[in-house]
Order: sequence, then C-alpha cells, then structure tokens
Amino acid sequence: MADIIKESWKIIAPFWPLKSLIAVNPLQGLEDLAFEKTLTKASAYFESEKLPQAMEDVNRETIKWLQVFFDESQATISMPMREMGLYNAWRKLAEFDQKLKASSMLPFPAKETITSCFKLLKIEQAEQQEFLTLLLTTLPGWAAHIKYLTDWSDVQQHPVSQEDYLAVRIVITYLLWPEAKELLQWHRSIEKKKLPILEIEANEKKYRLPLLKQLSSQNASKANGPSAQLVFCIDVRSEPFRQAIEKIGNHETFGFAGFFGIPVEIENAVTQSRYSSCPVLLKPKHIVTETPNCPHEEYNKYHLSNNLKLLYQSLKYNFTTAFALVETLGIFSGMWMFVRSFIPSLANKINKLIRSDNNYTTSLDNISFSDQCLYAESALRMIGLTQNFAPLVVLCGHGSATENNAFSTALDCGACGGRHGASNARILAAILNEVQVRKILAQKQILIPEKTIFIAAQHNTTNDEVILYNCKNIDGIDQLNQDLRKARNINSEFRCDQMKVKGGSKQTKLRSIDWSEARPEWGLARNGAFIIAPRSLTKNIDLEGRCFLHSYDYAQDVDGDSLNVILTAPMIVAQWINAQYLFSTLNNVAYGAGSKITKNITGKIGVMQGNASDLMTGLPLQSVYISDTEAYHEMQRLMTVVYAPRIMIDKIIAKQDILKKLFGNGWVQLTCIDPSDNQVYFLNRGTKWEKAL
Repeated sequence: MADIIKESWKIIAPFWPLKSLIAVNPLQGLEDLAFEKTLTKASAYFESEKLPQAMEDVNRETIKWLQVFFDESQATISMPMREMGLYNAWRKLAEFDQKLKASSMLPFPAKETITSCFKLLKIEQAEQQEFLTLLLTTLPGWAAHIKYLTDWSDVQQHPVSQEDYLAVRIVITYLLWPEAKELLQWHRSIEKKKLPILEIEANEKKYRLPLLKQLSSQNASKANGPSAQLVFCIDVRSEPFRQAIEKIGNHETFGFAGFFGIPVEIENAVTQSRYSSCPVLLKPKHIVTETPNCPHEEYNKYHLSNNLKLLYQSLKYNFTTAFALVETLGIFSGMWMFVRSFIPSLANKINKLIRSDNNYTTSLDNISFSDQCLYAESALRMIGLTQNFAPLVVLCGHGSATENNAFSTALDCGACGGRHGASNARILAAILNEVQVRKILAQKQILIPEKTIFIAAQHNTTNDEVILYNCKNIDGIDQLNQDLRKARNINSEFRCDQMKVKGGSKQTKLRSIDWSEARPEWGLARNGAFIIAPRSLTKNIDLEGRCFLHSYDYAQDVDGDSLNVILTAPMIVAQWINAQYLFSTLNNVAYGAGSKITKNITGKIGVMQGNASDLMTGLPLQSVYISDTEAYHEMQRLMTVVYAPRIMIDKIIAKQDILKKLFGNGWVQLTCIDPSDNQVYFLNRGTKWEKAL
C-alpha cells in the first residue's frame, strides 16, 4: 500500500503559499516523459473542463474541511484538534457531519481505511494506484499544497501526511459516491485535445535563430577601467536595466543569482520573524540577524508600528471584537479607502511614515570566517570578477513593490525564496569589505584593491528605483546615484512601451502604489533564454528583457565546478519559471490562477475562484495576458546558451541526471557557442551536438 500511495503522488507538483510564492513547473511530476507526451498526458489529467457531478460534490465537501484545517489565522473560529493531524482531526469531527457520520463505521488508521474503501468501492489492485492518482488530479491545487508541506517545508503548522490526505479523500468519496469506480472509466473516455506543440515550436523558431545569429557575431572581451561595477540578479527584468546603466556611464555589469551564493535564514531583530533567503533547492546554513539602522527613538517607533499592526490583525480576526472594531474605526476606514483609491501618492507617503522602513545593520556572527571566505571566493569566481576591480562594486538585489496584490511575492526574487534580495546583498558586501577576508582572497590570487568598496543595493522592479545602502561620504557615489536615476527613466520608458501605456517613471511609480492596479508590472513574462557567458557577448544586443543573464568565464573555471553549479541550480529555477509562464498561458484555468478581479484568498495560503474552488496554483490571467483574450507571454520552452567548450559541458551532463532528463526529454534546449571555433551547436534529444546555424 505504501508504494501505491507514493507512486500516486508523483504526478503532483508542489505549490508554495502566498507568503513565499515560488515558480514551479506544474507538470514537474511528468518531466521523465518527453515534452510532447507530457502535453497529452497532462491534458487528460488536469485540463478536463467538467468533472462528473458526483465528483464535484466530493470536491466541495473536501474543500470545506481543507479550508478550515490549513487556515493560517484568517478564520474567525479555528478548527479544533488540528494538532492531531489532518486525518485524525477530521475523523473525530466528521462523526458530527450528517453527510459523513457513517465514517465512524470504518477502521480508524489511515492505511486500513484506504484498504477498506478500496474493497467497498470494488477497486481491484491493478487499478488502485490510478484511482488514487485521480483523487489527486481531480483536486490538484490542494494536493499540490500538501505536496509542498510534506516534501519541501521544514515546518508544518498543523501535521499532515500524503497518506492522511488520501484517507480523507477516499472516505468522503466512498460516502458521497458509492459508485466512484466510474471515475476510472470517465478518465479513460476523456477526448484528446488538440495540442499546442506546433504553436510552441513556431514561437521557438521565430525567437531562437535570430538571437543565436546575433550572439555568434559578438566577441567575448573584458571592460577596461570601469568607474563602477554592478552585480545584478540574473532575473530577466534586470537585463534592460543593465543595458540602460551601461549606456549612461563607464559602468560594467554582471549577472549572478540574486541570493549571491549565501544560503541564509534572515531574522528580524524587532519582530523575531524569520524567513529563508535562498533558492528552495538549498537549505539555509546560517541564521543572520538584521537590526533597523536608526536612532533609538526611530527604533521605538519601528517597534511600535509592528506591535500596532499585530494588535489590529488580532482584533480584526477575533470572534468577539471584529464588530466593535468596525463600529470604532468605520469612519477612518472609509476615509482611508477614499485616499487609497483617489490619491494613491498621498496614501503611499502616509504608509511610509507608519511603516517606518529603515536600512538595516547585518550581523555576520553566525557565519564562520572560513565560510565567509568560501562565499566570497565562490561568488567572485563564478561571475568572473577576479581582477580589474572598480572603486565601487555594487551588489544589487531586487524586489517588487505593489499594493493589494495577493501575488506580490511572485514578483520578488525567486533565488531568495520569493523575498527581497537586499539582505543577501548586504551580507556579501559586508563579507567582501572585511580586511581579513581580502587577505585570504589575495592568497588565492584575487587581489581586491584597498580603495575598492562593496555596496549593497536593491532594484525595485515595479518602479525601477535603485536604493544604495550604507554609502554616505563615499567618493563617486553621487555620480552613481545620478546615473541610476537616468537609467531608471530609460528603463521605465521601455517598460511602459511593454505595458502599452505612457508616462515613464511617473507611470511605473503610480502602478506600484495603486491598490486597484491589476498589472503593476509584467514580471518575467516573455522569458525565453538563459545565457551563461561574459557580458561582452550580449552587451551590444537588444535582448528585449527576455533573457536570464548569468556571467561566466570558462577560462577561470578549469574544472567546470562553477558551470556545474549554474546548470544545476540557477538554470533549474529558470526552467521552473519558464514552465510556469508557459502553462499559465496555455490554460489559465487548469495551470494558472484565473482573474485577479474575481479571486478570493483562502486561509492566507492561496487563492480560489468563487468560495469553494480548487486552490489556483499558477499565475493570474493579468500576468500573462494583455487582455482577456490576447496573450502577452509567448509560449516557448527555455533555451540555455553556454559560452564554453562542448567537452566541458559534456562532462557535466554525464554526471547530472536532472540535466539528462531536461535536455533529453525536450524541456530545455541546450545550445553551446564553442570558443574553439565560434560555432553554435544544439544538443539533440540523443545528447549529441549538431550545428545550429
């Protein structure tokens, strides 16, 4: 039975909660199949427009219980006995439900319950795994959230297991639909849909070949004597900003995963709240505490504002105080709604005063000196910045700023676990400014001039503002700030053209503070390629904000370790992002989140359409469509371009099963620009190289 349960879950991809939305390929469980076969199989499992009516009834009853069990303090009255776990708590309470009281006649342990229900439903052993799979795929959103909790989350607020969920699901199914064996026949009779593979391939051909021709005509070289070097996240939104800042002054830019190679958990010294700030593929190794960098009276104000927020939330959701709160604050809430709706700029200024946002002081006490040296060397070598340091080196993380947006964390840094990247930038900047760390780096032939200063920064991808931290009285900083403001105006114009609006930086700022704005930014829409190469290979090309750019110099990576890390970590994350946008565009009901306008937040963990739908696990319609019918995102698979010898890439693929799967099954197209002959090569499905041009 354990094997049957385990196999039934393979088709389900995890879904992270709203507080830390992470892009995931919704068909991750089918990546062992060729891409074309996956489309066919996924269509039958996930894209059925109408379930049997009896199954719809089962789903509604299941959702009712799941909402109250997984609720995170949104409900006025919480479900009792949740500490016992999903199945145990549900069995105790189901006896009081008129529809489900017959559950008391079944064995209590979850595994025995599943076995008994199979017998009662007359499901033969050969069909049991398929039946359990259908119980999951007919309500895939909630199954995906449980997959996250059981396979990816270190903390479960209320215990749940995959076995427990299936036990609840099969009991409700048996009690409400005794003839549920019919579900198997229904699944087999589903009509095959017309697959979009031809459209996807056409988009890929139109995009890839012109890009590769431009890349092959460039020469990889190094910049000389830049006044500042800026390291941005590889995010596609950073690419046009990098191009803008390079045009304005003597600046050199690099691309690196936005967590800057430091797997940490960030703790706020005031609220004691913590969050992981690294890719979900990694586990945090250190806890780093951040303290607001402000005078004592401002610190007290910061502490007070957080306490008032917590008090308001507790009164709002408390059963006895909610009505009194409305009576007391009703007139003020009405005035506040008026200001937010008609004078959003004023509301934003008031918010800033109340929130008391501050810069932070970062403590490195929990990161050993040896680890600091390791992170410093690894980061510099991976991006190829080991000599010719500029006087100013800016480590620029990124995050979004939006109002009334349930999907806000989906616009933040995926490499930081759906959070802002400034904290990681501050950590690495502090490490690289340490004299003792620089002495160790010098022993390894990385000579950082004494006059070089590393500065942390953050790029707001919604309004294009770049904030530099802890940089007062530094030579050249005023000029750099001026250049960043000019770059902001240039990039805002570019982004306004994408959104088909006018107004430049004023418009992008307005969209970031307007709580009625359904499209504050396009996020990573239209992403198409992941380029691993020196910046000189892409600097003179208009990439249209569609490429992930990771700096890399194969000459400084003799053993291929850095390239191995890039292909098995940042590229995997980029593939998840690419697949999420592709499938959210392909079928926004099955793989997306539907319209923002009609969504409802449930339990603070996800969104539903209506009051009892499945959890919607992808991107909202407004993130991939320019209107209700016209798609903005172009459906295509990720193309990864590597500027390195083929033999180096072959050695890495031979050791990595995940790469064999993604490249061999057509989920990612690997392309190599080989420095030995400057020819472009595709890796075919048989993992053999073919000339592309």
